[in-house]
Amino acid sequence: MQDLPSSARVVIIGGGISGCSVAYHLAELGWTDIVLLERKQLTCGTTWHAAGLVGQLRASQNMTRLAKYSADLYRRLEAETGLATGFSQRGSMTVALTAARREELLRQASMARAFGVEVNELTPAQVKSLYPHLETRDVVSGVHLPGDGQADPANIALALAKGARMRGARIQEGVKVTRVTTDRGRVTGVDWQADGETGHIAATHVVNCGGMWGRDLAAQNGVTLPLHACEHFYIVTEGIPGLAQFPVLRVPDECAYYKEDAGKILLGAFEPVAKPWGMSGIREDFCFDQLPEDLDHFEPILEKAVARMPILAETGIHTFFNGPESFTPDDRYYLGEAPGLQGYWVAAGYNSIGIVSSGGAGMALARWMDKGEPPFDLWEVDIRRAQPFQRNRRYLRERVTETLGLLYADHFPYRQMATARGLRRSPLHEHLKSQGAVFGEVAGWERANWFASGDQPRAYDYAWGRQNWFENSAAEHRAMREGVGLLDMTSFGKIRVEGRDALPFLQRLCGNDLAVEPGRIVYTQMLNDRGGIESDLTVTRLAENAFLLVVPGATLQRDLAWLRRHVDAEFVTITDVSAAEAVIPVMGPRSRDLLSLVSPDDFSDAAHPFGVAREIEIGLGLARAHRISYVGELGWELYVSTEQAAHVFETLTEAGTDLGLRLCGLHAMDSCRIEKAYRHFGHDITDEDHVLEAGLGFAVKPAKGDFFGRDAVLRKRDAGLTRRLLQFRLSDPSPLLFHNEPILRDGRIVGQITSGAYGHTLQGAIGLGYVPCRTDETAAEMLASDYRIEVAGQSFAAEASLKPLYDPQSQRVLG
Repeated sequence: MQDLPSSARVVIIGGGISGCSVAYHLAELGWTDIVLLERKQLTCGTTWHAAGLVGQLRASQNMTRLAKYSADLYRRLEAETGLATGFSQRGSMTVALTAARREELLRQASMARAFGVEVNELTPAQVKSLYPHLETRDVVSGVHLPGDGQADPANIALALAKGARMRGARIQEGVKVTRVTTDRGRVTGVDWQADGETGHIAATHVVNCGGMWGRDLAAQNGVTLPLHACEHFYIVTEGIPGLAQFPVLRVPDECAYYKEDAGKILLGAFEPVAKPWGMSGIREDFCFDQLPEDLDHFEPILEKAVARMPILAETGIHTFFNGPESFTPDDRYYLGEAPGLQGYWVAAGYNSIGIVSSGGAGMALARWMDKGEPPFDLWEVDIRRAQPFQRNRRYLRERVTETLGLLYADHFPYRQMATARGLRRSPLHEHLKSQGAVFGEVAGWERANWFASGDQPRAYDYAWGRQNWFENSAAEHRAMREGVGLLDMTSFGKIRVEGRDALPFLQRLCGNDLAVEPGRIVYTQMLNDRGGIESDLTVTRLAENAFLLVVPGATLQRDLAWLRRHVDAEFVTITDVSAAEAVIPVMGPRSRDLLSLVSPDDFSDAAHPFGVAREIEIGLGLARAHRISYVGELGWELYVSTEQAAHVFETLTEAGTDLGLRLCGLHAMDSCRIEKAYRHFGHDITDEDHVLEAGLGFAVKPAKGDFFGRDAVLRKRDAGLTRRLLQFRLSDPSPLLFHNEPILRDGRIVGQITSGAYGHTLQGAIGLGYVPCRTDETAAEMLASDYRIEVAGQSFAAEASLKPLYDPQSQRVLG
């Protein structure tokens, strides 16, 4: 390997479809000195045995954008490179065998229309006409996406590799990267070995596209890349004379998919309980390997498939295949720059949708690397969502037994993971559990979502309509609106920024003015240069040179990475103190009465106005009381040292008995916040959403001086808004909104709901969503239109508002 270069701009590790796509797209952007190293042969890990399904509709607009890009790319690659990709746009069809699945398909069809994906809803008879071999007696309905198709995964990867080489990229097989080298928090290159030789390539960028090898490689550098291989099964029949081409078929209620390939039928499965593989490492000589057959494991799927497609009973099995594929804890892949290590990029963990994802993911990562920021909101797949504890192998082994099957499980709203639970718990966990808490999980944190009453089962009964906790949550909602409720929000991310330059540093990153007196709380955003929202947070000035930043638990790693990345010459320290304090919100019009029973301090408006944090005595201990609210009522968030949290909780609940204090869960909080039109990061506001279009201009102070995004704010202010975030309430109280339901303005789809929940005070489903507008369009003109929201194929009249429909003047919050 004497001819390997000693330096490169970027080294890509892994020659599957992901690595080849990244190399292709970087070369397309004009990058030179690109080196891709593959330990054995291109495609020899997972790509070669992938099923090659290309379905455009994903769970969000931007994931659908990436999948559609992949399909378009695979169509044009053959003309560009001369290598066939086997792409066949024969469409896909999904059938429902239950009413619940029909509801899911109808909602997906509505979503497809909002995203510009052609979709047709099918009756059982229409399903039969498209797929004559299918048994349809128990089919309830179906959907057909004509733009979908299938392709040859290995040929796509080879075509991408050829396209990259044509633009000057170097692709070398038979070279194993043994280590990524670093210095002072950034990548410096890779060490490699091949045929007894060793060497080093200096590089400023390294991309880990190592698939199932990627986790262990990343761990060498302290990078969290939570993925684990599972066994993935399919069979291929003998040739079937006269078998015509037909759409890719998915029967998720039977965990199965079918595709025709060269006159044969491939039957694959996503079984509910998967088999993890590779816990002890992967053999050094692994290359185009198959795993042992396990017909007993596959038999339940096969038995249903033979009944579903009787032609299988008359056909022999040519191939029983079992091969490894990587899965992640949340069924979403990883993309982006690793937090804490500049120049270390990741594109891995594709959860069996790597073929449809890799084209778009390679394009998006290449643009991200080229410009230093993602081309659009990619938070769903951002590597910064990974939690450090997720490197744990036992955790991954337990979780991926579930995540493989979730691809075809019913995607009910509020569905919770069942495996690898109970790791991160608040000090109040057992107290809440004893009172009937039913927990959900976010970033590993166990959080009380609702409270069961009496002998009610302490578990979700999932459905698309009102679930079994609906009335429980309504009572919790009313407690916060009319009396007093207590929550546990210990899962908040808490970051201390301290030091001589803490104020100028935060002033440079935040849009609001933080030059306030100690004890003041400031709601603000951290913006990017486009005016998009990188973080939504509160900043409390604790002292002259000490600030507490409170962020969502799910975004903590992202926010820490953003802060640390932008430390320049300032003298500051940034410390994650999330575990040090529990957070107990006490919310509702009687919250002042409750706190006055347990503390000698004065909670009047004069002594403790809104937006102020101060130390209080409570019970036998101390807490810091922040007068702030995410539910739209009078209330305080109590920050209590972890060891005193149980005592404070007991003190509050005992004193609250006579006041009707109720323990409340996150579902009730969400219902309250959406009535007040409070934004939710990751749904209503993202790094792609301009802070002014999101309606958060009140939290931006251009007059304070320079800060990230200031120029973009001023430009948008001068040019005018081209879209605005509206709040909607369905006039019919029956339908429910969750997210991505199409918004129709005067009969035309103009956007989709970004987040939705039922508003128990407003007595209807409430949603937020962006609507395009003219730069000179007045609020009155926008609201004069006729708005409707499409839910599972039906449109419902909706009231639209630019101000919160609940307490628009915030009189209740101000007490």
